Amino acid sequence: MGTNTPGTITLSVVVPMFNEEAVIPALVARLRPVLDGLEVGYEVLAVNDGSRDDTVALLSAHARDWPQLRVVRLRRNSGHQAALTAGLHRARGAWVVSLDADLQDPPEAIAEMLRLAREGADVVYGVRVDRRTDTFFKRHTARAYYRLMRRIVGAEVPAQAGDFRLVSREVVETLRRLPERTPVYRLLVPALGFPSAEVPYVRAARTAGETKYPLPKMLALAWNSVADFSAAPLRLATWLGAVSFLGCLALIGFGIAAHLRGVTIPGWTSTFVAVLLLGGVQLVCLGLLGEYVGRIYATVQNRPTFHVGADSVHPEPTAPGGDLVDPEPAATLADPDGERAAEVDLPAARRSVLAGG
Repeated sequence: MGTNTPGTITLSVVVPMFNEEAVIPALVARLRPVLDGLEVGYEVLAVNDGSRDDTVALLSAHARDWPQLRVVRLRRNSGHQAALTAGLHRARGAWVVSLDADLQDPPEAIAEMLRLAREGADVVYGVRVDRRTDTFFKRHTARAYYRLMRRIVGAEVPAQAGDFRLVSREVVETLRRLPERTPVYRLLVPALGFPSAEVPYVRAARTAGETKYPLPKMLALAWNSVADFSAAPLRLATWLGAVSFLGCLALIGFGIAAHLRGVTIPGWTSTFVAVLLLGGVQLVCLGLLGEYVGRIYATVQNRPTFHVGADSVHPEPTAPGGDLVDPEPAATLADPDGERAAEVDLPAARRSVLAGG
């Protein structure tokens, strides 16, 4: 059986929860034997996302008999991705698994995920190969969602992979450094480009309770996915402006021709041409503003354009002139609960020690 000593935690399991009192007994009954059978140090972080039922009371009762269970309480309902972020920031394991509480994703797959991680994968996705337990509407909207996201983010986004995944400590620390306010991890994790593997499974029906992703939340997730990973809505203004401007030019030609043929009433041509010209110019200017807002948007996101792995052939980069560049960036210290504490300039600290400071 795993222990709960911080120095020996190999695996952390993050479980966001919102009004899940009906499913908690079944979750504990299935998850605990799986984790105990791994024979590694582990912890389970149950993140209570502002539940209004007896979720916290049930978790606290189970925690008395299950020392590896930690309860993280959010003061209000902040959403599934926010609860997942809170758990990731407080997880202490070398690998971290995210798992929904409804048991549609099988905890038994964690053993295979951990095996693949030990073989070198930084990310292991749980991929649904059979969704017959979902409704017809959800199956087809999910298929459309993943098709769209693969076009926007890239083919590295696994089809039918939700938030059931295992990530290494390096991935967790990279995610913590990203300035995302509304992260969509099913897209953000693949976009980082870490070595990955997949574990296929059949999606089961919800064990108990009600779905926490009704249609409004599904639409909100789809919009956040598009807005966080693409400036396409802004560029739509550019294309509409260009097409409208060309249409305005054609209509201006039509108005002038009608005036020359004498088939218009006095004053119609000048008003018609002026309105079209001003409308076309305004739409073009709006499109140009959208292009620059899109660039500001990309700059504010501040996502890394590349990630250098630990197994790089040349770990000491050089400047254009051939001088060595110190490869060690500022390191982030964290407290035991995972909160960021301070930024430390490692090269400067080393120089201070060598100088006797």
